[in-house]
Amino acid sequence: MKSLHGKVAIVTGSSRGIGAEIALTLANAGAKIVINYVTNKPAADKVCAAILDAGGECKVVQADVSDSLAVRKLFAAASEHFNHIDILINNAGILLFKEISEIQDDEFDHIVDVNFKSVFYTLREAATKLSDHGRVVNISSTVTRMMLPKYGAYAATKAAVEQLTRIFAREMGKRNITANTVSPGPIDTELFRAGKTATDIERMAAMAALGRIGEVDDIAQVVLFLVSDEARWITGQDIGVNGGII
Repeated sequence: MKSLHGKVAIVTGSSRGIGAEIALTLANAGAKIVINYVTNKPAADKVCAAILDAGGECKVVQADVSDSLAVRKLFAAASEHFNHIDILINNAGILLFKEISEIQDDEFDHIVDVNFKSVFYTLREAATKLSDHGRVVNISSTVTRMMLPKYGAYAATKAAVEQLTRIFAREMGKRNITANTVSPGPIDTELFRAGKTATDIERMAAMAALGRIGEVDDIAQVVLFLVSDEARWITGQDIGVNGGII
């Protein structure tokens, strides 16, 4: 069933990992996809090629979403190519795995720019560029509910995204635009594995009630539901998708 037939979705950071899986999943449901990347064009082109091969439509757009001008150009490119925008998925993000005492100023600035400012910039554009009855899903993290060492800066940026989403949902309700966050637990991606030992990963898998770390499809399927018409009465919520880790 092509539940998203005719819809246009921007998925930030969709050249790999969770973002790529979300793009493929929404495309499979009938959406036209704007694949966003910063530096890895071959990976972005590969995701787009998979969508085209399956009979879908996509456009690849390079944009550093931590830059407000680039975000405006991203939305303009999407609108010019597909005429309208219905769905925004904020997936772009980086992980900083350090104790607070070890974090340098430039590292802190960078994670705030990529994880938080990018969401602010895209929401600001979406407020005027998204179609009525649109959908926004911002990717947060289960670490905002935990007190894990070395996740301080990362958790802070994601908590800020959650609060921004709640307010945005209130502001956009008058246009029947919903906005929610999805908070994954440990997901088997390159981003998650960076800086961790096998023992670290095994320990985190054991914390989940389901006894494993998640797969990218575990997240993509929840995002698909939230952007569908079936989720029209859900907004301003943070959905934990973490295998019962908390």
